Amino acid sequence: MDIDRGIRVAVDTGTVTLGSDKSIQALKLGKGKLVIIAKNCPNDIQEDIMHYSKLSDIPVYTYEGTSVDLGSVCGKPFTVATLIIKDPGDSTILEVMG
Repeated sequence: MDIDRGIRVAVDTGTVTLGSDKSIQALKLGKGKLVIIAKNCPNDIQEDIMHYSKLSDIPVYTYEGTSVDLGSVCGKPFTVATLIIKDPGDSTILEVMG
């Protein structure tokens, strides 16, 4: 499966929230189907994401690229350390979790 394409299609056709604060907020509310974190995401944010994703039973996928790579995959001119997919739209990204 092409992860980059899956993320891009979800950003374009679904409901995706970008950013650590908003992702953590969504996790606390149990809203979302999948969290994606860049492999260079800061440790404190990573720990928060892992903690709240366990509580809300939302899977976490570690993206193999950096936050710069993740930002460009999302079509954004800024870095994206984390994003949460609330609705994948036409994307098959949720299949990455099997």
